[in-house]
Amino acid sequence: MNSVLIVDDEEMIRNLVKKYALHEGYEVYEATNGKEAVDVALNNPVDIIIMDVMMPVLDGFKAYEKIAEVKDIPVIFLTALNEEYNRLYGFDIGADDYVAKPFSTNELMKRVKAVLKRSKSNIEDQIVIDTLKIDKTAHRVFIDDKEVQLSLKEYDLLLYLVENRGIALNRESILEKVWGYDYFKDDRTLDTHIKLLRRSLGDYAKYITTIRGVGYRFEKDL
Repeated sequence: MNSVLIVDDEEMIRNLVKKYALHEGYEVYEATNGKEAVDVALNNPVDIIIMDVMMPVLDGFKAYEKIAEVKDIPVIFLTALNEEYNRLYGFDIGADDYVAKPFSTNELMKRVKAVLKRSKSNIEDQIVIDTLKIDKTAHRVFIDDKEVQLSLKEYDLLLYLVENRGIALNRESILEKVWGYDYFKDDRTLDTHIKLLRRSLGDYAKYITTIRGVGYRFEKDL
């Protein structure tokens, strides 16, 4: 059983997320501020943290930095902050995902599941979907046992989409995760690489779907 630490100073939000987390079968820990979060995370077997950013005593960013000094625990930040700087700062300190308030609790649970899968898959060497195989150690991709020639960014893009399969990923989060500071807000960079990636994937291209007004999603399950 995986365990989730829910950190938010608003009791209503904690109770709502807790209800859904328990329904999904997770063990739940709670904290009302960043200082409590550090204590709970360091003294309990926490598998993932859902952390609000703006909190009293110690904010979510500072709390996670303290936790990360001791334990490697994936984190999803809950935030009402829309500034690009704050999102980039969160990714810089190790954020695995962001969910903006107000949010869909069902979507949040899907993101928790995806981050846990990704965290687990980081230990594994390969991802296999039918005849598509991603060799994470060698950074190589095969279809029907034939290697697919991808650029580094195409490979990173495919891996990010596959590890978050089933989730509608917005354009900004893809750019920030795959390109970081290098994309200079040029959406055409993403569209071009999606086009090239689809061309390289042949029949598997159909599983990369365009979500109009949002971004992209990889639809195929393992």
